[in-house]
Amino acid sequence: MRIARHVATVVAIVLLASDVGAQPADKRPVKVFILAGQSNMQGAGTIGCNVERNEGKGSLEYLVKNPATADRFKHLVDKKGQWVVRDDVWIWYFDRKGALTVGYGARKDCIGPELQFGHVVGDHFEEQVLLIKIAWGGKSIAKDFRPPSSGGEIGACYKEMFHHVSAVLDNLEEHFAAYDGEGYEIVGFGWHQGWNDRVNQAANDAYEENLANFIRDVRKELAIEKLPFVIAETGMSGHEEKHPRALSLMRAQAAVADYEEFKGNVAFVGTKDFYRPPDLSPSKQSYHWNNNAETYFLIGHGMGEAMIELVGEKD
Repeated sequence: MRIARHVATVVAIVLLASDVGAQPADKRPVKVFILAGQSNMQGAGTIGCNVERNEGKGSLEYLVKNPATADRFKHLVDKKGQWVVRDDVWIWYFDRKGALTVGYGARKDCIGPELQFGHVVGDHFEEQVLLIKIAWGGKSIAKDFRPPSSGGEIGACYKEMFHHVSAVLDNLEEHFAAYDGEGYEIVGFGWHQGWNDRVNQAANDAYEENLANFIRDVRKELAIEKLPFVIAETGMSGHEEKHPRALSLMRAQAAVADYEEFKGNVAFVGTKDFYRPPDLSPSKQSYHWNNNAETYFLIGHGMGEAMIELVGEKD
């Protein structure tokens, strides 16, 4: 596909420049990360502090202002207390695009893993970073994201995902005014999904095979053999989770990352520790992590750190 050809061209240019050692280094390919999944990749972390929702606990605004948590979240606001906007990290999420800041969750009043993920990878790379976020609520890997290698009908979301990636990367200058023709390199893929498979026994039983096939097929489609891939656990009820399907699906997610073929290029991020109970959250909506912004922040942070480690091993 066009993505693969562009990546190959960029890599060839970079290798040529490093060989001759005389080319200007001011134009370096944009580092591209694809973030995909269902509603928890969309993100339901509450931004605004509404005192009528449990005194605002668990909202991003509360976390930034609360002395007990302010230090960890201080990089999200400037000296005037306004939300930081990172020009060195772009994001595209369907009808929303621009410099990374809050408001790229499922709604504009929410965050997802993309916020802190973007801060982590943005701090790591000197080059411009681009996050392409493709997520829909209520989608399974058994059907909607079903990869070709699993047989049967290829998932509509699986096909749509690559359509969007191509549309963005083929028209970077239209989406981002600051793009200066540097080219791009797809660096990694982040995945946070699982609810719609764990509520169905057959889908749950096939999850490990489907996820492994998904990783292989994504890499084949992008023509990047060992594209770093990070799986964030579906751990919405934390260590209190007792449902057998939920537990088996999380074991399947961890098992895939432990495959011999995926050693050093696929990482599993445990998320149970990121769960915050309802009395510390804006809601009791367990399947959306109780709308707790700290949880989504920590998921993004964990995914970002795991991605940096994989990229380092790849290099």
